[in-house]
Amino acid sequence: MKIYNSKLAAEIAADLLKIGAIKLSPKEPFTWASGWKSPIYCDNRLSLSFPDVRSKIKTALALAISNSFDGIDVIAGVATAGIPQGALVAEELGLPFIYVRSKSKGHGLQNMIEGKVEKGQKVLLVEDLVSTGGSSLAAAEALRQAGAEVVGMVAIFTYGFSVSEENFQKAGVDLVVLSDYHHLLNHAQDERMFENEVLKTLKEWREDPGNWG
Repeated sequence: MKIYNSKLAAEIAADLLKIGAIKLSPKEPFTWASGWKSPIYCDNRLSLSFPDVRSKIKTALALAISNSFDGIDVIAGVATAGIPQGALVAEELGLPFIYVRSKSKGHGLQNMIEGKVEKGQKVLLVEDLVSTGGSSLAAAEALRQAGAEVVGMVAIFTYGFSVSEENFQKAGVDLVVLSDYHHLLNHAQDERMFENEVLKTLKEWREDPGNWG
């Protein structure tokens, strides 16, 4: 996993906090679908409702792709939140767009991949958020089974879990992100949003999220 640009990472983290796409609540943690207690809730889809932030993210993702990967034929969004981000980026780069479902449709052609992709084409995946990487890498595997070459993935934000980095390495997928939990906490510290003891708790969550809280 690689941060595209550290200065930009701090700006994106600040923007996502400002618009409420990221919420930090260490005293009243959220409960994820996995059952984990979490002091952070991230819904980057909210950025789509703020034109300035939406445009900044679109431009940043496009630059991250252009400067990190070569010879891309197709942009693919990961369902569901990666679909609008991917479509915006594909339009910015003038490239074809497809998207990958979390599972095949239960009717019609029962497609898992929507749009035209041919064997041997180089595909770049766009994701909004990476946690453990499971759903993101399932999309990469679906494209590989269809005969496409997955050149990598870009995402708006990642929690930076060690298990995620291990999963991407095992799958052989290069991940480039705009921002992460580390830059988010640095911003929170700079803005004195929490006491030092609370910041310490927020750091502890990322090290062992399954047993936190």
